[in-house]
Amino acid sequence: MVGIILASHGEFAAGIKQSGQMIFGEQDKVEAVTFMPNEGPDDLKAHLEAAIAKFDPDDEVLFLVDLWGGSPFNQSNNIFEEHKDKWAIVTGLNLPMLIEAYGARLSTESAHELAAHIVEAGRDGVKIKPESLEPAPKAAAAPAEASSTGTKPGKLEYVLARIDSRLLHGQVATAWSKSVNPTRIIVVSDNVAKDNMRSTLIKEAAPAGVKAHVIPIDQMIKIAKDDKHFGGERALLLFETPQDAKRAIDGGVPIKTLNVGSMAHSAGKAQPNKVLAFDQNDIDTYRALEKEGVEMDVRKVPADSKDNLDNIMAKAEAELKNK
Repeated sequence: MVGIILASHGEFAAGIKQSGQMIFGEQDKVEAVTFMPNEGPDDLKAHLEAAIAKFDPDDEVLFLVDLWGGSPFNQSNNIFEEHKDKWAIVTGLNLPMLIEAYGARLSTESAHELAAHIVEAGRDGVKIKPESLEPAPKAAAAPAEASSTGTKPGKLEYVLARIDSRLLHGQVATAWSKSVNPTRIIVVSDNVAKDNMRSTLIKEAAPAGVKAHVIPIDQMIKIAKDDKHFGGERALLLFETPQDAKRAIDGGVPIKTLNVGSMAHSAGKAQPNKVLAFDQNDIDTYRALEKEGVEMDVRKVPADSKDNLDNIMAKAEAELKNK
């Protein structure tokens, strides 16, 4: 029997597992993995690996995940890459999809077959009343225009530049992308550009209709200096560290505001709040950027109120001095 992992932000996975049991009865080889606000990507990966370990070694695995591009998807995808010849991932988890999976896996031992079969059930489960509100079917996509390939005369528009140690994840792929409407998400990082696995996972996590790229910092600087062929393109830039952002800005990338989203904790860093951790080099880099006139926008998602970076860094600096 195909093992099923339900993975979500918060308790959604546990709740839909319970709902499925109420309708279809108790199920073997179904595990719910929840990603809670106080946890990081490593915690989530450990939860997923522990859930998979409860299955038999030769079981194929189907991940049913809440959201494409979110942390549960990214960490599931990371594990899936080593087993993609047999395992599968489906996002947009809903109850019709889950019920169909329970019924269909009785007649298949293939995660690939099961995944292909249940997608239509998940889509058909989305209905509306009154029926007159149902959107008309979309027309076939027109041939791609020059702007989609970056060859239309004009300059690139920078709609957001964000520092986020997690780079492209759910908050970026959904909330920020919907807020600023980019046509391209560009991860600017020498380290990630050298890592084929991370680059591939990032490109796969891009929201529908948006192209994702991973490029070295010098290439981003070169694009900014010879910016003549990106008319109509709206870029959301992602930096892993403030040092990478400063190098790009000092090289000529015209960023006036930096959104500070998350900075992971590591040895030697102070963590004055749940999402930001600093060492002295980080603090010095941010202050240097502020002196250069770069505005700091400290928010996880667009709906959050802006925090004061200077106050946060003062707390971090005090903590570092007491270590």
